[in-house]
Amino acid sequence: MLGLRPTVADAFGPADGPATAGDVVSAVEAELGRVLDDAMRRARDTDPVFAHDVAERVTAFVRRGGKRLRTAFAWCGWRAAGGSGDITPVLRVGAALELVQACALVHDDVMDGSALRRGAPAVHVDFARTHWAARMAGRPEAFATSAAILAGDLALAWADDMLTETALGSPHGTRLHREWQAMRGEMVAGQYRDIHAQATGASGLDEALTIATLKSALYTVERPLALGASLAGADTPTLDALRSAGRCAGLAFQLSDDLLGAFGDPALTGKPADDDLRTRKLTYLLAVGLELAGAAGDEEAAEALAPGAPRPSDDAVARMRTALVRTGARSVVESKISELAASSLRHFDRTGAQPFMRREFAALVERATGVSPKRAGEAA
Repeated sequence: MLGLRPTVADAFGPADGPATAGDVVSAVEAELGRVLDDAMRRARDTDPVFAHDVAERVTAFVRRGGKRLRTAFAWCGWRAAGGSGDITPVLRVGAALELVQACALVHDDVMDGSALRRGAPAVHVDFARTHWAARMAGRPEAFATSAAILAGDLALAWADDMLTETALGSPHGTRLHREWQAMRGEMVAGQYRDIHAQATGASGLDEALTIATLKSALYTVERPLALGASLAGADTPTLDALRSAGRCAGLAFQLSDDLLGAFGDPALTGKPADDDLRTRKLTYLLAVGLELAGAAGDEEAAEALAPGAPRPSDDAVARMRTALVRTGARSVVESKISELAASSLRHFDRTGAQPFMRREFAALVERATGVSPKRAGEAA
């Protein structure tokens, strides 16, 4: 549980719903269970083969985990905007966010060719392994890719159903739906900018930040905060403060994920530690490394990190990691994460949220980024 102060639960009883972000995470698991059970019943009524092969995989993938950060941030936005009473609409928005996250991850793994997700084979890998008929026909990859795309589409359809039902039952449904529409468009734009950068060999810092913002920062923190605030009928100053807080925290989250993608332990992250490096994906980390290598005249590092080069060997990946450390790129990104995390708290304070909500938000940002925003702010 993220909340550590027992006085929170005393001050905000059952009428106000869960007292901490940790309580919300537990509550959305139960809501997700109900949503997925209902979706599986509909899938079985539609077609048993589709239900077994596709719907069950989506359901298993969603149940398998994830930090449920988006749900917790939606609750933070709701409470910061004065939300109280029945929390069911927030939980349903949270469930929709978890489903759209499943769609994004399944599709992202297909596009990146990633083999592992959440400590298990990626969905397209699982399809390729289990359907012997496709293997015998000599086209398991084509089948697996097509099937995984459909699985991601199904997760998105379920998410849209959930959000639409919630919006129709809310007095602020129009605002809620507009936030959702914007978020979906940003996700697609960010994913395209990602593959476009790889195709064109882009390496600039501005390009890397644009991708990080569109592909992850907005839909991980900013939009969930705004979705929750919309349910509470937030005023413009509160919504603006939450957007700024979410933009900073979301970027810090993505930059932290970039570091994990280059230096993380797969046993802890549940995904390979070198996919971004092997595909030479344009991350902020890589862009900083290239810029610092050029400024220092470090030709060896620049060559190791150069975009558009062939898929690197294990030795080449090791040289990329060494270059990211030697140029100072890793340290620069770590400092940027701390700076962004501290800024997110300052923006959140502008909402006028009560102290316990500020603590909850700070704990969430720390969980998302791996740094303590308070300590980062004090160090600055």
